Amino acid sequence: MRILLVCMGNICRSPSAEGVVRNLIDTNKLGGKVYVDSAGTHAYHAGEPPDPRAQRAALRRGIDLSGLRARRIVPEDFEEFDLILAMDRDNLQDLYSVCPEQHRHKIDLFMRYAHRFDAEEVPDPYYGAEKGFDVVLDMVEDAAQGLLRTLRPR
Repeated sequence: MRILLVCMGNICRSPSAEGVVRNLIDTNKLGGKVYVDSAGTHAYHAGEPPDPRAQRAALRRGIDLSGLRARRIVPEDFEEFDLILAMDRDNLQDLYSVCPEQHRHKIDLFMRYAHRFDAEEVPDPYYGAEKGFDVVLDMVEDAAQGLLRTLRPR
């Protein structure tokens, strides 16, 4: 199973979600069965590491994002990934607008897998305070756990 997590710039939400999902893959010994990556719908920060605030928040939870680098989604992603999960509706629409028809069934909102949070979207913490990055991690941890629960029987 190949999963791609997507936000706008790929420096806050989607790399945080990637780090959380990778951590859960390791914890649940799913390496080799589940592969995760992240990308942005825009190339604003291509090649850059995650936002330092995202890195600090994740590191406080034992998740190291320092090796990740932002990238923009490419056409091949729609073929190579089984699930392409957007952090919000704007990015969901951006994905639909560039996705070939035969791969649209792979696209959804990441928070659809959440159980504790009743929210469709992960808010963008970029212009906010440091606390917003902790909220993002709480939300993506919830959705990531739900996602992995759905993959376990496969």
